Amino acid sequence: MTTLAFQTPNQVRRAIPIAAAHLERGGLLAYPTETVYGLGSRPRQADVAALAALKGRRQDKPFLLLVSGRRMVEAYGLVFSDAATALADAFWPGPLTLVLAGGEGRLPDALRGPEGGIAVRSTGHSGIAQLVGALGFPLTSTSANLPGGPTAPGVAAIAATFGAAIANGTLLVLDGGTLGNVPPSTVVDCTRAQPRLVREGAIPKSELRRRAGSAAP
Repeated sequence: MTTLAFQTPNQVRRAIPIAAAHLERGGLLAYPTETVYGLGSRPRQADVAALAALKGRRQDKPFLLLVSGRRMVEAYGLVFSDAATALADAFWPGPLTLVLAGGEGRLPDALRGPEGGIAVRSTGHSGIAQLVGALGFPLTSTSANLPGGPTAPGVAAIAATFGAAIANGTLLVLDGGTLGNVPPSTVVDCTRAQPRLVREGAIPKSELRRRAGSAAP
């Protein structure tokens, strides 16, 4: 099985144990989020390396982690600053990625960016949130495209780009339908006392400041 329907509650419920088993075998997933389709794996060194090879990603450009919430983040030793706490309270679950310090020895160094932090997001996509909660561990995430290419609006584009990995069983696709033209998540670096806007995406800077006040970059 290479593609699973992943739109209705019943489809999500049936797909979750199949996707979990695929990940436990070291497989990779393509899946919908509230922004764009993503590619992901378990947060293990070998799996992250396989994902980087599939994506054709530079080793110095790490993936983010989708989490079920703050408790999962802290279980891996990542640290919420005051600003990160305020931003997460205001925008999680949702399209806000926070880069946090910590996690040494608990997460692969390949996930660590040049600033020393690891990027995490609590997804607002109900089905993927349920999947991550059922897994009990974070799911790595990167847009389902090749570097510099357009993001995939649906499974047809994913199949066109990653057809070989789908055919050989490496990549399992969760079909969440066609997604709208939504920008990727906004990214804020919270590894220092003063947060820094890394990428303005689905949440504009003005909205960060409106809802998080002085905690916003």
